[in-house]
Amino acid sequence: MLNTLYARLAAVLVVIFLAIGISYAFVTSTMVEHYLQELSQHFNRDLAKRIVADRNLVEEGRMNEQALKSTFSAYMDINPSIEIYLLDLEGNILSFSADPGKVKRKHVDLGPIQAFLREEGYPILGDDPRSHDRMKAFSVTPVPSADDPAGYLYVVLQGEQYESAEQLILESYALKLSVWAIAGSLGFGLIAGLLLFYHLTRRLQRLSRVMERFQESRFTHHEAHVLKPSGRPDEIERLGVTFDQMAEHILAQLKELKDQDQLRRELVAQVSHDLRTPLAVLHGYLETMRMKEGEQDEVTRQEHLEITLRQSTHLKRMVEELFELAHLEARDTQPRLEPCAMGELLSDMQQKFRLRAEQAGITLQLDPPGSIPMAMADIALTERVLDNLIGNAIEHTHDGGMVRLALEAGDRWVTVTVTDSGGGIPADDIPHLFEPFYRGGQKGGDKRHAGLGLAIAKRIVDLQGGEIWAGNIDNGGACFGFTLTRA
Repeated sequence: MLNTLYARLAAVLVVIFLAIGISYAFVTSTMVEHYLQELSQHFNRDLAKRIVADRNLVEEGRMNEQALKSTFSAYMDINPSIEIYLLDLEGNILSFSADPGKVKRKHVDLGPIQAFLREEGYPILGDDPRSHDRMKAFSVTPVPSADDPAGYLYVVLQGEQYESAEQLILESYALKLSVWAIAGSLGFGLIAGLLLFYHLTRRLQRLSRVMERFQESRFTHHEAHVLKPSGRPDEIERLGVTFDQMAEHILAQLKELKDQDQLRRELVAQVSHDLRTPLAVLHGYLETMRMKEGEQDEVTRQEHLEITLRQSTHLKRMVEELFELAHLEARDTQPRLEPCAMGELLSDMQQKFRLRAEQAGITLQLDPPGSIPMAMADIALTERVLDNLIGNAIEHTHDGGMVRLALEAGDRWVTVTVTDSGGGIPADDIPHLFEPFYRGGQKGGDKRHAGLGLAIAKRIVDLQGGEIWAGNIDNGGACFGFTLTRA
């Protein structure tokens, strides 16, 4: 029943309003009663003295018993709201004006009487002889006199007749109207509060339904939360925006996991295929050399050894690249970025590849930058990218061609480009160049490479917050480039 936030808030609001109504009724009745007692006692504080004086209850310093009985009878008719009691100095009741069958006390506590005579403050409540525990406002005076007291004339101001009249007043139309007015006000406040809570929780309910549908879809489909943040969004709107962002992040991660799982499957299939060829060649030549041991001449044996060595080198490089790519994809390798002079790094790479380029009859040229820009880079990983790009450019450039290294600095980025004068990249291959095992752009279908170098280069550049691309230049040849954040 109370399984929703709105139901719980409504229950709490109902309890609060009931508590307020009960507290209000209790406090009001208590304060009214207290006020009436104080008012009655204040206006009738000398009533006992006036009764003694008016009715001639004291004659020659003694109580007039006959006048006292006459007073009892007269006041029962004149003012039935009061009750008169004659007490001795110990507080014992000697006589009274009330119905004898209803008087339950034989003694009245003298503490309130003494406090009244000292005028300590009103209201002062004394014992009600008609009850064992009830207290009433009263008026009292020593008799026959304060100088020579023999007892007290004790007047209860709110007697039995007064209580009957009070009960009639409580049942009157005006009082009922006041009670209904208070109840109506509380009811109106309760209804207004429930409507307000419904308005406030409606957005939470809507967000809850969106969350439930997202869960029911097994976190594969999310409908954007319909609450749009205003100029100053409140907590509910911020919660909705946060959930939308979280759901979109989960969906993106699930898609990435699916893509990675698909890539892993393709990777395993491609690795199985690519490893099978060099292993088969190695196995075949080694088996041939063992079967024809002693029958082959030295030239044939050296040729077979050269082939097996080349295949084992290819296999070794493929396994190393696979491990390197796996580490990069798993983020086991994290770049250590530091300011790096890219001009000096390119100069070092030119010296590193100079001999290889000369042997291939290729000119390796470094275009000097206007200044030596600094980039935030991991030197070792960036050198690995340049190894791949420069090596590929030399391999795909014909004898007599040129490979050019260039560096350009912008406001935020440092751009490195490697351009060759080879045959260029087929247009269909450009979108797939950085995919693992893709070798469509290799000349003549060369199978000496696993197609992992560019995938490794892209992953390294991505980890450093840069971007890598490939394309063709207008006068023939290919251009590879990447960016790094400027230091």
